[in-house]
Amino acid sequence: MLIHPQFDPVALQIGPLAIHWYGVTYLAAFALFMLLARARLRHPAFAPSAISWRVADIEDLLFWGVMGVIIGGRVGYCLFYKPAYYAAHPLEVLFVWQGGMSFHGGMLGVIAAMALWARRQGRFWLEVTDFIAPCVPTGLAAGRVGNFINGELWGRLADPALPWAMVFPHSGTQLPRHPSQMYQFLLEGLLLFALLWWFARRPRPVGAVSGAFLMGYGVFRFVAEYFREPDAHLGLLALGMSMGQWLCVPMVLAGGGLWAWANRRA
Repeated sequence: MLIHPQFDPVALQIGPLAIHWYGVTYLAAFALFMLLARARLRHPAFAPSAISWRVADIEDLLFWGVMGVIIGGRVGYCLFYKPAYYAAHPLEVLFVWQGGMSFHGGMLGVIAAMALWARRQGRFWLEVTDFIAPCVPTGLAAGRVGNFINGELWGRLADPALPWAMVFPHSGTQLPRHPSQMYQFLLEGLLLFALLWWFARRPRPVGAVSGAFLMGYGVFRFVAEYFREPDAHLGLLALGMSMGQWLCVPMVLAGGGLWAWANRRA
């Protein structure tokens, strides 16, 4: 069995200033978004109208997106995973340094932020989400690398004969587990990016790329959740599914509905 290497969570220490690896992965996610968004302007789907998209627009989108991720991710975690606790301690919703972020909440926050930005710019918001969708999975991949470095969000128990089964000391046991962070890195990050980038290179009906993202992430996350240890305070819910899986169900349905609407409208 492999043993999680127990990385030092601090990447760089300068006096009292500590830069954590998780923060570095966030910066990497933002840098990748900028790089890919600029490359996205050269896709045939945008080349005819590239003059209407500027680098300044990408910078604005990144700022609005970061705000949506932080606010939506935090609020989503409080509502989806610990509603009773935060209802009793409402001020602690603001204590983001204590940890606790939800991807699904962050996604809703980004959708809301993109809708506001699109309204301010006089654009159709699905055109905006179609533009950014292929640029998002690499950021998700970077976040999963941060989870692995921190030794958090470990997987469920695995067969000791599995070549990559790993012991996560932070789990409080010496039992082999699936390195589910790496599964999510490969599925929700690299594979989803490759599929969306290929699909979005050619002109598609408005909303089709966004629908593909919702379906793709929802399916890959649903599968990965079978290998990820459910939250200790929630466990498995109805039908033996985790909270993450239940949150993926409406995501996949919404993505399928958006995909069908986009192609029917086209």
